[in-house]
Amino acid sequence: MNTASEVLLIIVSAILAIFLLVLIAAVIYVVKILRQVRRITERAETVAGSVEAAASAFGRTAAPLAVLKIIAKLVKQSNKSRKGKD
Repeated sequence: MNTASEVLLIIVSAILAIFLLVLIAAVIYVVKILRQVRRITERAETVAGSVEAAASAFGRTAAPLAVLKIIAKLVKQSNKSRKGKD
């Protein structure tokens, strides 16, 4: 091999080595980011589950609360009418 081809071979080898190192670093960062995304989605799933449970509990108690509100309104009205008569 002549000198020009040896220099070209060294340059190409160096560039490929640098590219390989950069690619390895990028893959490491991507793996770290994917782990964080996995943790975030797991937390989001647990939060969604707890919100769903809270909504279900609220749905079960909404009807009795409405009935109690109506009864309280009736009691207030009857107390007002009694005060008016006295």
